[in-house]
Amino acid sequence: MNIAMLLFPDLTQLDFTGPFEVLRRIPGATVKLVAKTREPVVAEGGLAIVPTATFDDCGTVDLLFVPGGWGQVDAGEDAATLAWLRAAGATAQWVTSVCTGSLLLGAAGLLDGYRATTHWAFVDLLPQVGAIPDKGRVVRDRNRITAGGVTAGIDFGFHLVAEIAGERAAQAIQLGLEYDPAPPFRCGHPDVAPAELVTETRQRMQARFDERRRRLPKR
Repeated sequence: MNIAMLLFPDLTQLDFTGPFEVLRRIPGATVKLVAKTREPVVAEGGLAIVPTATFDDCGTVDLLFVPGGWGQVDAGEDAATLAWLRAAGATAQWVTSVCTGSLLLGAAGLLDGYRATTHWAFVDLLPQVGAIPDKGRVVRDRNRITAGGVTAGIDFGFHLVAEIAGERAAQAIQLGLEYDPAPPFRCGHPDVAPAELVTETRQRMQARFDERRRRLPKR
């Protein structure tokens, strides 16, 4: 299982590192951190991640993974990134994303007619890139698996491990990582958060929503 995880500037690191910590533990899997060059890629917040492969030398891709983050907007306008995604996605056994990574998959034409999800604040943009919106935390449609915002990527990882290596392997990884969530507040999704908090958060994200809507391709 050759796993290729895309890196681009200003990605959200937890979109990437959460699934990475799960997927790298799949028995027999090889994980490549793929970017345009081997120069360190700086995520939102300043954390630098060092690629291990480039678009030109990545090789065969069995599982394609795309994170989200504000850098998804620029990546969706980058010809080299889109070309690599199209090529990798055309032959990969699994095409996957977390958060607004689904908008980048869509920009590459890889979600046309597929159900998909993304961060709750940006679900309404999915039809613009050819996808069918689904507000699930982890959504599978054939060989496409997409996850909601940021922390949903950890749940996504376990769903994917179960598909690839079986539930026993997924359970063993979950136990080893002590993934036993107990959040101090029940407000992590609009369905359960106080209405005024949802409104405030939407207002804070409105500028990014509008910019994404303006710059996303229309399929």
